[in-house]
Amino acid sequence: MASINAAEVNSPLMPGRATLAWAFVERQTNLWKRYWAWELVWLVYGVVNTLAITFIAEQAGQQGIASEADVRYLVLFLLIGTLVWAYLSAVLDDISLVVTWERWEGTIEHTLMAPVQRAVHLIGMSLFGVMHATVRTLLIFAIAVPFFSVDLGQSDWFAAALVLVIGSFPIAGLAILAGVLPLLYPERGAQMSFMVQAIVLLVSGVYYEVDVLPPWLQIFSYVSPATYILDGMRGAIIGGEGVTEIWRELLALAVFGIVLIPGGMMVFAVAERWAKKTGKLKRQG
Repeated sequence: MASINAAEVNSPLMPGRATLAWAFVERQTNLWKRYWAWELVWLVYGVVNTLAITFIAEQAGQQGIASEADVRYLVLFLLIGTLVWAYLSAVLDDISLVVTWERWEGTIEHTLMAPVQRAVHLIGMSLFGVMHATVRTLLIFAIAVPFFSVDLGQSDWFAAALVLVIGSFPIAGLAILAGVLPLLYPERGAQMSFMVQAIVLLVSGVYYEVDVLPPWLQIFSYVSPATYILDGMRGAIIGGEGVTEIWRELLALAVFGIVLIPGGMMVFAVAERWAKKTGKLKRQG
């Protein structure tokens, strides 16, 4: 764990805060090492889920439902959808369940009552979530891709990486907002945060184009950052589109990030004050 003294904690200088935020990354990394068996479970689940869904495209080709070209497109469409969702769901889990983890470890009172700016705490948790999700998704990608015949020669990987980097900000903001639920509802808040994930999965076009949704559901796809991440990633990887061609998706994600990150932290701060006032900062179980 990084060594931090009181002067650094209270200093307005960024290096001290950055060190403190990194301390939360190190703490979560140590927790990840302790529960490595759970990580193995989620890795296997991610691989199986990716294979099971992408094989649907292969079946369409074998039964003559789609042409060879359509099957190649559908394989990439589903493969990108499942991998992006593996990344997004891992980020949402790691950040939105921060309060649940603190209750589970019995450290919630210590963490939330410590003289640490909540923004620094949440930035550290968000950074760990992005790093953790990146490693897990790359492992799923490396294991799953050899099962299919895919041509990635036309892909613009720089544009795809830029979509993922910029898109991580609004997803982190959304996760911080969802993290308010376990804070307000100690017994069922974690399940309620999963409900947020389920809605994002439904409306964002993970496994299908959002055009197939009923018109009233398509409205929600416009306010889901995941929709723009998926459109940008598919444009860059399947269509070989560069930054100049997916600028609308990048701009939308940047705007979502500017709104959701500070908005999520403000809502979390208000909920934290209410939880402290009403005695919600207690360990369950």
